Amino acid sequence: MSLALSTLLYEWRRYMAAVVALAFSGLLVLAQVGMFVGIGKGFTAQIDRARADIMVLGPGAKALFGGPSGLPRRMIPLVYSHPEVTQVAPLDGSGGRFQNILSPEQQAKEEARAKRAGKGEKGASGGTARKTEFVNVTVVDAIPGYVTVPTDYTQSMIEALRRPYAVAVDETALKRLGVKKGDKALYNGKTINIAVVTRGYPNIIQPTLVMSRDTLRMLGEADTGQRVGPLMVEIRDSARAEIVAAQLNKKADGKFRAWTRQELADANSNAMLEDQIIGIMLGFSAFLGLLIGVAITWQTLRGAIMANIKEFASLRALGVSMGDLRNIVMELSFWVGIVGVLAAGLLTWLVSMLAVAGGVPMYFPPTLVIIVAVFLIAIAMLSGFLSLGILKNSQPADLLR
Repeated sequence: MSLALSTLLYEWRRYMAAVVALAFSGLLVLAQVGMFVGIGKGFTAQIDRARADIMVLGPGAKALFGGPSGLPRRMIPLVYSHPEVTQVAPLDGSGGRFQNILSPEQQAKEEARAKRAGKGEKGASGGTARKTEFVNVTVVDAIPGYVTVPTDYTQSMIEALRRPYAVAVDETALKRLGVKKGDKALYNGKTINIAVVTRGYPNIIQPTLVMSRDTLRMLGEADTGQRVGPLMVEIRDSARAEIVAAQLNKKADGKFRAWTRQELADANSNAMLEDQIIGIMLGFSAFLGLLIGVAITWQTLRGAIMANIKEFASLRALGVSMGDLRNIVMELSFWVGIVGVLAAGLLTWLVSMLAVAGGVPMYFPPTLVIIVAVFLIAIAMLSGFLSLGILKNSQPADLLR
């Protein structure tokens, strides 16, 4: 074991402040990245988990929500004409006003509360059970194994959505909407039924209803015009998705662009991170993490070296060169950085668990995690470099005092 590593192991208390500073610097950046990317994943969860191998968007689209993603309806037969394509379905959706319907018991409580409020009784101004929210609507084809149906939807869920005016709501949105499974509610003034409660489709910005394409048509909101939304495409062999996508792009001649599902998911994540406001916030967090990490880690390493200055002086008396002592300090800084990265990973995992329990989606792109890890190690190495000047005090003559 090297001297630097053994020093860190046996005198870990002296370096704990540096490790904690690095851990929280990493957490500051990773938590924000995970939250912003997770929000984007919440919007696209139904697409990411669908059976589609390829997504077809408009020629100017840079991501699912970036640029004109729709395309003319006449493109559907053109995509279908590829011999390996087995299913093609356009995305459809809508949005509107959602209101829950109170049960007779809830209605009686509301009326009693209103009477108490009219009499001015203390404590009669409590909240109301009536909820009004603007919701997003996405569509699936209620057919087992169809391209638009997420892979984690069970047979019973699909059968439930096949019923007229049946909708699905994620469990994280139930309280916000004031409903539970089996309740009736109003969507744009029309009665719907909460038939399915899903898990793993959180959306902290706007609640989402999932319904069948037939239900959306009965509500009068289906897209029947000449343009359709992005196309979801299933092929015979998923392993050939990149090849088929390239062939479709060549066949399209600029009329549309075919993406593999993973390629589109990466583009959606990058589009979220490239947003100007999000970029500014992440840049400020990284700058703040750099200042905090360098300042605390530098002072911690400087204090630890000063506390061991007699040991360094003894090494010099034994003939160890100043260059070797500097290498020891830099190696010690490296190991502090490694431990800081591990601590940051642990803290980030704990925060993500708390976020999931609270219905806040978080996702950490591997590339960005690696960048943050290198960033933390660089902070530790810079702090070690700034602490090298203290080694000048390790004079062998001081051992005689």
